[in-house]
Amino acid sequence: MRKRLAFIVLAVVLAIPVWLGSGHAADTIKIGFNAPLTGFAASDGKSASEGAKLAVEQINAAGGINAKMLELVIYDDQAKPAQAIPIANKLIGQDKVVMGVSGSYSGPTRSAAGVFQEAGIPYISAYAIHPDITRAGNYVFRTSFLGGVQGRGGAKLVGDILGKKKIVIITLQNDFGKSLAAGFKSKAADFGIKIINEYQYSIKDRQFGAIVAKVKADNPEAIYASGYYFTAGPLVSQLRAAGVTVPIIGQEGYDSQKFIEIAGPSSEGIIITTSLDRDSNVPETRNFISAFEKKAGFKVDMVAASAHTAIMVAADALKRAGSTEPEALRKAIAATNLKASTGTISFNQLGEVLKSVQNQVVKDGNWHRHSVIDDPALLAPPDK
Repeated sequence: MRKRLAFIVLAVVLAIPVWLGSGHAADTIKIGFNAPLTGFAASDGKSASEGAKLAVEQINAAGGINAKMLELVIYDDQAKPAQAIPIANKLIGQDKVVMGVSGSYSGPTRSAAGVFQEAGIPYISAYAIHPDITRAGNYVFRTSFLGGVQGRGGAKLVGDILGKKKIVIITLQNDFGKSLAAGFKSKAADFGIKIINEYQYSIKDRQFGAIVAKVKADNPEAIYASGYYFTAGPLVSQLRAAGVTVPIIGQEGYDSQKFIEIAGPSSEGIIITTSLDRDSNVPETRNFISAFEKKAGFKVDMVAASAHTAIMVAADALKRAGSTEPEALRKAIAATNLKASTGTISFNQLGEVLKSVQNQVVKDGNWHRHSVIDDPALLAPPDK
């Protein structure tokens, strides 16, 4: 009897580490995160991942989600759609994430969205702007503007706030640039804007001599130019070097200290439409900016704020759902009403957000508030 009792006690003792390990794993809630950590968009990927990691650290420091810790599972999609599909499958099938967040561009986000939708796992796009992302289905949401919405805001900024009517458009030939240009053109006439010409360029272009010469000959009152910091920096500096002094209006792709570094003195006075107001007095925004710059060691940008916002939305939904069951999470995300660093987040029936456009301008080598567009009718995203 004693031998049998000793054997039972030994078996229980040996089982304890296994039980503890299993219990520890059960106390972790996994959220998947794809971002371009290498390649041409690595700077944005770094900002996005740092913003997401900060959100997870803050949530866990506050006790986690219903006493469970969040775990962020990050993969590098290199901003390539072909990379995003196997990553999405791995996050769902191998890592068993309860939801996914994209900290990447439109191409990979569109690809991953379809995988998450088919699996019935919620997926949140932090800042990718293509309209087809949320049309993947009812498990897909977006916490930032559609390209068309931001383009409409750009038209109001140019034609109404700045009062410029004779315009040239310079369009980056990808999902990002095309969506912005389409939105701008859809509302240009409403603000008395006449589009003289539109010129297009590739994401690989860094020399813009031909476009600059044509723009100079057009003699516009302002320029609406889409691009990322790594294309917009050279474009703006070459326009200014050629003596083109009219206002240049960009979008959130410029929203990085890297743009200011690349464009140098030519960046002064450039105005963009974006999601982050550096001069905001809203506690959620101020606290985020302070915490991010302390953690990351570099200036905040829209990408970081948007990724932080998306993780906060995910955590808020997990708390309210009280479950990791996919349909419960989907319903909780759909019912979101949350103050975050990029504004108050709530979704329409298509999973699109409605919030104000923050216009930022470069002053003395930093981004600052220029103006705000708060027009619900103008900025309303599609709901189907």
